[in-house]
Amino acid sequence: MKYRKLGKSDIEVSEISLGCWTMGGLNWVNGQPNGWANVDENEISAAINYAIDNGVNHFDNADVYGNGRAERMLARILGNRTKNFIIATKIGWFPGTAAHAFEPTHIRHQCEQSLLNLKRDYIDLYYFHHGHFGDNDEYLDDAVDVMHRLKEEGKIRTIGQSAYSHEDFQKLVPRVKPDALQSYANAMERKFIDDDVPTRKLMKDNQISFVAFRPIGQGLLLGKYSKDNPPKFEDGDHRKGLERFSKEGLEKLEPRLSKIKDRFGSSTEDFARVAIQFLLHYNFMGAVIPGFRNLQQVKVNLSAMDKPLSPEEFEYVKSVFTD
Repeated sequence: MKYRKLGKSDIEVSEISLGCWTMGGLNWVNGQPNGWANVDENEISAAINYAIDNGVNHFDNADVYGNGRAERMLARILGNRTKNFIIATKIGWFPGTAAHAFEPTHIRHQCEQSLLNLKRDYIDLYYFHHGHFGDNDEYLDDAVDVMHRLKEEGKIRTIGQSAYSHEDFQKLVPRVKPDALQSYANAMERKFIDDDVPTRKLMKDNQISFVAFRPIGQGLLLGKYSKDNPPKFEDGDHRKGLERFSKEGLEKLEPRLSKIKDRFGSSTEDFARVAIQFLLHYNFMGAVIPGFRNLQQVKVNLSAMDKPLSPEEFEYVKSVFTD
């Protein structure tokens, strides 16, 4: 396993790390589905321990993943090993009883609750989970202030910013001063990583790393779904109703996956190598954080480590997923 430094911090993370959203199971926030199908903790434990044995040192969590369940599950599995690893978590999607999740009192409360859940004295990387800081950014100044106070107090080591638009990143980076940006990225979705996009220049100018969630497209890039039998998801699973999992979405994807199969091979491990190493080809990529439900999924994702794409292979994959 190779490791990469996050921005200007002294934190080094495994370039393939683990995202913990699935560990929260089915969930709703303010009446909206915000989870995944439930998981078996024994299977999650076997997967995490295998990952650790193969060099994974970074686990990405959030207060909203199961509204604390994923943080507590991770703590149970790591036990007294917890300080050996880089733990990231986030604030922003779970408002509790606050008017807005970025109220400074709520941020401090949720930081303390995450520390309790994770059984840690500090959080290695603490993210703002999105870029909406209220109408006219009414909570922004106070939220940034309390985040930096938490860092000064030693409750967090470094700050991250997750967002879903170039505009949010451009507005927030000068004020938040994060060492890592996080958003979705994969061979199909290159909004933040393609050449000459605003976020690329922002990261270069400020020496910021990118952490990519959805690196295998929630399984779509592994060829695990068929247009002839589109997946069905339970209430509380955020994937229910998403176009990319529909018959029409899968019909558009399958010809592209056929080209990948013809060039690189047809096994799940072949597909995983292409998806993960495509992202790791970018030198600003700090880590990819695929989710997982069981040991086999982690084995598949980690089979991609230390198998980079050549420049020619990288350009081929890019061309396949460019309209």
